[in-house]
Amino acid sequence: MAPVSILAVLPVVVPLLAAGAVLVLRGWVLARQVLALTVIAGVAAAAAAIVVIADTDAPLVAHLGGWPAPIGVTLVADRLSGLLLFTSAVVTFAVLVYAIGQGVTEKARPGQGAVFDSVYLVLVAGVALAYLTGDLFNLFVAFEVMLVSSYVLITFATTPGRIRAGMTYVIVSMTSSLLFLTMLALVYAATGTVNLADLAERMRALPPGLAETVGLMALVVFGIKAAAVPLHFWLPDSYPTAPAPVTAVLAALLTKVGVYALLRTHTLVFRHDKAWVLLLVTACATLLVGALGAIAQDNLNRMLSYLLVSHIGYMLFGLSLFTVLGLTGVIIYMVHHILAQAALFLVSGLITRYSGTPVPRRMGGLAAVIPVTAALFALPALSLAGVPPFSGFVAKLALLEAGGEVGSWPVYLALAAGLITSLLSLYVMARVWTLAFWGPRRAEEPAAARPATVPAGVPPAGVPPAGVQSAVDLAGGAETVTRPMVLATAGIVAAGLAVAVLAGPLASLSERAAEDLLEPSGYIEAVLPGSGTTGAGR
Repeated sequence: MAPVSILAVLPVVVPLLAAGAVLVLRGWVLARQVLALTVIAGVAAAAAAIVVIADTDAPLVAHLGGWPAPIGVTLVADRLSGLLLFTSAVVTFAVLVYAIGQGVTEKARPGQGAVFDSVYLVLVAGVALAYLTGDLFNLFVAFEVMLVSSYVLITFATTPGRIRAGMTYVIVSMTSSLLFLTMLALVYAATGTVNLADLAERMRALPPGLAETVGLMALVVFGIKAAAVPLHFWLPDSYPTAPAPVTAVLAALLTKVGVYALLRTHTLVFRHDKAWVLLLVTACATLLVGALGAIAQDNLNRMLSYLLVSHIGYMLFGLSLFTVLGLTGVIIYMVHHILAQAALFLVSGLITRYSGTPVPRRMGGLAAVIPVTAALFALPALSLAGVPPFSGFVAKLALLEAGGEVGSWPVYLALAAGLITSLLSLYVMARVWTLAFWGPRRAEEPAAARPATVPAGVPPAGVPPAGVQSAVDLAGGAETVTRPMVLATAGIVAAGLAVAVLAGPLASLSERAAEDLLEPSGYIEAVLPGSGTTGAGR
């Protein structure tokens, strides 16, 4: 293994080692928190290095234990996996800062915070493994690691509602895992391998019916993970019950890992000549059903959960085109959506803690009281709706151009569905803004947000004195929302704005990553040197 290839191993191994270390350090709160944050920052640095090296040279390949592919476990880091790993690391770092602030505020029981930090690092390792694995079996392992860790996080600070939601999540995930194992058995029985690069060649030799059956099974498995309609039903009931930082990180990352698995497998391994119709229909259904579901909700977290489902449809649409421009749009959209969705769920946590309710119509007037938090909501909300010049507009424009390039009537119908979804998303975000941030206050502050007695002339907790506005809005006072929570949210919002500012370089990198997906000879040659393949026949 070349020395530089260690970069493909570190994002998986180091968080797992650190997960054990933070349990040992459970009594030293600051030490374990600094360790966890340092490890995630290191994952981000490794991912950035992967992007640079893979973009200028070739994919990084690490054969664990010295066993070469396709026999051994292989980790592969290319442009796509590096970019998504970096974006995910940025989000997981900021969300952990938010969680630390919220945990300190809630004065969690001794040792409980160490469990959270440890499981959170296991989740980080699982996400990294999903992006970097070079075989289907370890992709299955990655999903199982994410399942176990996310269940613990969803049910953290246990309540009956969280237990019920966690059970729904586990049952659906275990069902998809069983289907995944069945698919693995079929693939291995038919080809004798589960290595992705090796399968790219061997799947072409299978009878068309068998290959299409396995590809359809993969579409269902990863469709469940991505929460594509009609396989989305578990998400709106599971995510909103979790603590705000948990909801944010799961919403930002787990569905995108499902989309990544679809991207990787359906461009490298499985034929797509018939799958595009099913993907296109699924994309349209996901776009419209998710958006209409969001309109029907009055709970902010459920609105955002349905919008999360809806916007997965944009990514499925780009994948269904199987063109460089279409996949470029998908990659840009994934980066945008990871950041925007995380930011919105974190802001939802802030305003819910301030108002004591997750229902916007019971809030009102928050823009005058917590203007910084209001701005932190408005920016990603506009981006999610696709308003220029934000990153959501850049991503949607790329998909629009890709659809116009194909130019068939089914694609035009899908573009119409995408436009309607953008308008519905804008309507939902505008309604939340009107109900929660404009107008008079419609709800009393929660008791935890108010001091026992309020001296004459002193405003209630969370309301700055007349004429005074702090540099950082603490939305409800130090006992309700801490500075790390606001700063972490602001950091993700700033990252989303950076995507718009750096749209040109990001689009160029995404285009090269899309070319790699459609012409995988470089990936295959890096994993299986001298294989002599010219690609997967696409």
